[in-house]
Amino acid sequence: MLQGSYNSLLVLFSLLVAVLAAYTSLEMAGRITTATGRAARWWLTGGAFAMGLGIWSMHFIGMLAFSLPIRLGYDPVVTLLSLSIAVASSAFALWLVCQDALPTGRLAGGAVLMGLGVAGMHYTGMAAMQMKPGIDYDAGLFALSIVIAVAASGVALKTAFSLRHNSRRVRPLRAGAAVVMGLAIVGMHYTGMSAAAFPVGSLCVAATDGVNTTWVAVVIIIVTLAVTGVVLSISVLDELRLETENAALTRSLAQANQELGYLAWHDALTKLPNRVLLEGRLEEALANARVDGSQFALMFMDLDGFKVVNDAYGHQVGDRLLVQVAERLASAVRARDTVARVGGDEFVLLVPGEDQAGAIAVASRLLAVIGAPFEIDGHELGISTSIGIAMCPADGARGHEALMHADAAMYHAKSLGRNAYSFFDVSMNENMQGQLQLTQDLRVAVERKQLVLHYQPQFAAPDGPITGVEALVRWAHPKRGLIGPDEFIPLAEKTGLIVPIGEWVLDEACRQIREWLDSGACDWNVAVNLSPVQFGHPQLTSLVRETLERHRVDPRRLTIEVTESAAMRDVDASLRILHSLHEMGVRISIDDFGTGYSSLMYLKRLPASELKIDRGFVRELAHDAEDAAIVSSVVALGHTLGIEIVAEGVETATQKEFLTRLGCNALQGFLLGRPVPAADLDALSKECTQPSLS
Repeated sequence: MLQGSYNSLLVLFSLLVAVLAAYTSLEMAGRITTATGRAARWWLTGGAFAMGLGIWSMHFIGMLAFSLPIRLGYDPVVTLLSLSIAVASSAFALWLVCQDALPTGRLAGGAVLMGLGVAGMHYTGMAAMQMKPGIDYDAGLFALSIVIAVAASGVALKTAFSLRHNSRRVRPLRAGAAVVMGLAIVGMHYTGMSAAAFPVGSLCVAATDGVNTTWVAVVIIIVTLAVTGVVLSISVLDELRLETENAALTRSLAQANQELGYLAWHDALTKLPNRVLLEGRLEEALANARVDGSQFALMFMDLDGFKVVNDAYGHQVGDRLLVQVAERLASAVRARDTVARVGGDEFVLLVPGEDQAGAIAVASRLLAVIGAPFEIDGHELGISTSIGIAMCPADGARGHEALMHADAAMYHAKSLGRNAYSFFDVSMNENMQGQLQLTQDLRVAVERKQLVLHYQPQFAAPDGPITGVEALVRWAHPKRGLIGPDEFIPLAEKTGLIVPIGEWVLDEACRQIREWLDSGACDWNVAVNLSPVQFGHPQLTSLVRETLERHRVDPRRLTIEVTESAAMRDVDASLRILHSLHEMGVRISIDDFGTGYSSLMYLKRLPASELKIDRGFVRELAHDAEDAAIVSSVVALGHTLGIEIVAEGVETATQKEFLTRLGCNALQGFLLGRPVPAADLDALSKECTQPSLS
């Protein structure tokens, strides 16, 4: 037999190329896993070529490192075939390790196929020498080389699958694994070479005169390093780009979460503390008073003449007026005092450590501050305020009682001619009789059929068609006329009447859906609001199911709207209820999104079909960068989670254009359509397009 020898330097280079090929395979597995769509296919194609070229180069350099006492050469066609086998095997390996799972059976099958591919590449490359007579292979070493190839392929596949997710921690592990995989590949190659024996008198038909194998090896090494270097560089740059984008998104979501947390305790328009924060501080002040015997003043303020301004100049001017009022109030009190906005034009001031004389001084200062003219959009506006004062704990040992008594004193101040303050007196409780009578009237409103539903349409951004309607309850009081929900729903929630009222609203909405379907009118989806009290009712799911069945309404026609704060009050219980409704087929809408403090990690667990951006964010979109940033973040988050975004309170063309540009799916507000009785929707029904229920 002819005795062969090896060029030690080329053998070393073959090992280095094998390690580089192994590292490239691990890096490409990570890149393909994180890519999607066309990008994933490009990474698979490029990665397969770079990895296959690296494995083949190791093999071919190892071949060039081998020499015999005769001239050697390699047939180009067969050599290219061996390269093709390497690329195909690499493509199969990368595809396999990027699947969602790699069970033992699939791993074993993949190892066999890839091992045979690597062995096939090697022995095809050997055949490119076209020896005469043919190469005599030792059966034992030949079999051992295939076993090594299969085992090395199994280790490589398992390692690549385990390290496919990109992170800073896996990079050193990939480097170490690449060394082990490279040694295994080299071991297979040189075991296969050891199996080859060349009889004395053998002739290499593919030998070419004047070809320097060392220079051929150098060229192959350079090309291989260039290709793998380019692929790895692109991979690193792409990963840096993704990390930068993810970091920016993380900062954006963190900022949005921080803003939402702030707004959970503050009014979205004026940035003053809201009712929730006020009630907490009020209970704290009462607790301190019980301990040290101190007292404090609680002032309930209502703006006189605000409704006239709002009606005459519009909501935008009204909102700006409220902001300026808030700024004046905040500047007129001490840092330890609390000024809160608790309603449309209602404010409450908590003044610790003040007696009646101190309260008079504060109230007089507030009357003067609010009484000064306001300048808004070129209009000089004049308003005043009425202030009710409760001295606590004498006028209220509990928070709710103290607020109610300050409110009663405020109404007494209004009855005195407004622009005045009044201290609470027990006789003022008589004025609360009106509220008590209203409660009594509300108890019989359902059975006397005094409640009615109006429907406000929602439009696909920017100009339609109508995608659905929201059912809004009104009270047709026999003496007071049509009463809006803002006036009687809080009363209903306090007395528990919200439960039968809510049942009636759900029943009437479903009845109306059936009537529209039977008459051939538009088959709109109808949204029904649930109050926090209703949402926590144990029979809610069965009530919804029975109501839908009674009116023969497809659950997909109904949307249940739940406020964000109600959904987040008890997350686990809310998830159970919402999932039950969702499994029934009912759509879920998270209403007033952004006004509560829902951790973003819970949002993806809610089976929500849509998020409704609160009107408080919509008002100042064009003028408040913070509101615009929050809306933009919510839209991006919703789209990422596959949730539709509905913006309510759209009152200007600027708001409509801004929200459309941000990516809101649907719009709702006075600009597009006011709440109207069902009969008045006939004109709209002639123009609507029936929505898909998919």
